[in-house]
Formats: sequence, structure tokens, C-alpha cells
Amino acid sequence: MSNVKSSEKRVLTLETPSRLGKEVLLAGWIKTRRDHGKLIFLDLRDRSGIVQLVINPKISQVAYKKAEELKPEYVIKVQGSVKQRPTATINKELDTGSVEIEVENIEIISKAEALPFDIGADVLNLELPTLLDNRSLSLRHPKVSAIFKIQQTLAQSFRKTLKEEGFTEIFVPTLVPTATEGGAEVFPVEYYDHKAYLAQSPQMYKQIMTSIFERVFTIAHAYRAEPSVTTRHLSEYVSLDAEFGFINSWEEIMEWAEKVVLSMIEDVREKNQKELKLFGVTLPEFKKSIPRMKMRDALGIIFKRTKRDHRNEPDLDPADEKEICKWANEECGSPFVFITHYPTKKRPFYTMPDPKDPGYTLSFDLLGVSEEWVTGGQRINDYKMLLGNIKKWGNKPENFQIYLQSFKYGMPPEGGFAMGLERITKDILGLSNIREASLFPRDMERIDERFSAID
Repeated sequence: MSNVKSSEKRVLTLETPSRLGKEVLLAGWIKTRRDHGKLIFLDLRDRSGIVQLVINPKISQVAYKKAEELKPEYVIKVQGSVKQRPTATINKELDTGSVEIEVENIEIISKAEALPFDIGADVLNLELPTLLDNRSLSLRHPKVSAIFKIQQTLAQSFRKTLKEEGFTEIFVPTLVPTATEGGAEVFPVEYYDHKAYLAQSPQMYKQIMTSIFERVFTIAHAYRAEPSVTTRHLSEYVSLDAEFGFINSWEEIMEWAEKVVLSMIEDVREKNQKELKLFGVTLPEFKKSIPRMKMRDALGIIFKRTKRDHRNEPDLDPADEKEICKWANEECGSPFVFITHYPTKKRPFYTMPDPKDPGYTLSFDLLGVSEEWVTGGQRINDYKMLLGNIKKWGNKPENFQIYLQSFKYGMPPEGGFAMGLERITKDILGLSNIREASLFPRDMERIDERFSAID
């Protein structure tokens, strides 16, 4: 039988320093256990942080006997008094490091089996497959869970900045009747007696909703059936998308993208210092506007710097992106650079061509750290032009009827942008693989479990 009083209100570990000298009820997981002489020390983890528990047989023989059973990741409830730690034992790395809990009663809520690795270690030195094969456990490690506290801040900041500017949040379908971007990189789905697909992006729906609310955004899952296994791609990712009408110039879209991204970085700087410290990360400072250049000019700079001649290529490859980011840092003091005017043939059918140079588009990528963070541009808002492009890109207009309605019955000049949440998280923290920035990553080799392990 437990002597812990269930009627008392639970206190979070982070609140304990403000309860000095008082009795508290705590609950959580055992992070680590240390036995010193006749004392047992436990680090208790809950959603707010960690606090040290001390079990002394002179205080409670019942609690001490129960503590002898305890192992890492047991879930427990404890009652005890908040005491000031001796000066020599204060842990300045913990928010609760000035106090400890002198335990009087313990209740075991749930036991844990022997762990496959030391979840209490400061550094979780695991190969990525092992990290993901044991995802439910590895996510409990403070450094791993910190990734997703930062990711939360990024998503909240994106939402907050756009809401403050009069954007309406929308929620779009994942099942779509046709490939949004065209091409074969889609996942077909058995949908009753019909063919459907997982959405490559929320693009068409956010454009439709621009004709309703003018300014919209969504945080949506997107799917790419890309036959590749790289450190920067996922088959399922979270896309942060914004779209807005009545633009005066396509350059407005870059200004909005810059504002949103810089706000996201500043919010992480303000709210996630503890998590950033775990990774030894210092976020970049922005002292001036992000430089902009046409893709052709970027390839010219890359050729001049590296003698690698991609000047006739229709896009930047990963090495090109890394090099032009390096140039922006060295020459402009900017960790970011806008690359504009991608060739028409390399952009989706709805992208507005440059009236002065129709072989290129009024589109851009924002490159950050060493790769693409944001892609966007002005969209075609003329119905006949859009209809012609759908046919020109080899698609069937009858597959886009709901989409085309918005343009047939009046669409203002509009544009937007999108960014991948996992990639931004990866680059901010300097992670080596984007899968580390996905709670439960999907790729060619895995849906939770590795296919090679279940074949």
C-alpha cells in the first residue's frame, strides 16, 4: 500500500525552488539513480525539468525500502520536503539545482524493463538507425526532446507573425485528386473505387482560399515520393505555407518571407536558450537585409570561385547552394541569400513568368546556412494563361476543375512561399541528418520500423 496522499495537488519540478521548506507532491520518471553509502539519490524528470530526490532511511524506512526497487524510467509519485542543497553540491546547470527533495513517501506507478542503452547519459551516442529503432525511448533524452521544443517555437512563431498581419489559418486536405506539382513523385492511394494521391503540397488549396480571405497560411503535412535517401530529404514533412493576394510586386513576397524567417529565428533566440545551449549553438545575427541575386548571376559567382561550370544548368545543386551561402557570408555578412528568376521549365505550371524575360520566372529560393529554406514567388492569376500552362505542362484541365474555378471567377495578383519545418530545425541546430528533426521520420527505408528489419 502507498502512503502518498493522492488528494494533494501535484507540483512540477520547476516549481520546487519557490517551495523551499514546504512539503510537495511530485510525479515523473526516474532519469538516474546514484547510491552513496546509506543514501539513495534520484533525478526525477517531468515535463518542466529535473529535480534531485534524496532518500534517507533515517527520514523514512518505508520510502527507503521502496527506493531500493527503483530503476531508470520507473514512473513514480513522491512526497517530501523541499530543502536547500549544501553550497558545495549546488548544480548550476539545473534550474532546480539549488534545492533537493527529502523524500518521505514513494509510490511506484509503473515499472520499466532493462534499458537497451543509458537514457540518463548526458550525450546519447547512438547511430541514427538505433536512435530511430528505439524512437519511443530515445525521445525521452533531454537533448533529443529539446529538438522538438525548438521546432514548436518555430511553428508557433510562423503562426503568430502571420496572424498579427491579418492572415487566416486554414486546414487543407491531404488526399488530392491529382499531382499538385505534376510529375511522377507522388504516392497513389486506394480511395474506394477511385485513384487519389497524397498531397505534394497544400499549394492549390491555399491559392483557392486566397480568393476568400486574401491572406492565408497553413501548417500541413506534405509527401514526396522522391527515390532518394539523403540527409536533407524526407518522404513526409511538415510544410509551413503562406499565400496572399493584392500584391503590388513579386518582391513583396520576398519581404514577407524574410520577415517571417527572421521572426522565427529571434523567437528561438528568446525562448529556447536552454535548448540551444545543449547543442552549443549560437544563432546568427542580422544587421542588414538579406542579399538578392538572379540564379544566373549566382552560377557565375560559383564558377568564378570554384571553376565548377554549371552556368548552363537550370538549377543549383547542393554544392552550388552551399557555395553561394558561403559567398553571402563572406561578402555580405549574411547567413542567408535570395536566389531569384529560376527558369520557367524548372518551376510549377502556376508560377508567373517574368514579363521582361519569359524564359525565367518571378520566383525565388531563400538559402540559409547551406541549403534551401524557403521557396516562393508570384503565381499566375489569369485564368486563360493558367489553363494554357496546365496543358503545356502535360496535365489535363479536367483534373483541376475546383482549382480553376477560383481563377475563372476572379483572382487578384497573388503569391506566396513555403518552407520545410524539419529542414529549418536541422540547420538551426547543426544536425547531421534531417531524420533527427522529425519525430517519426518516413523515408524509403522506414515507416517507424526499418523495412529491412521486417522483410
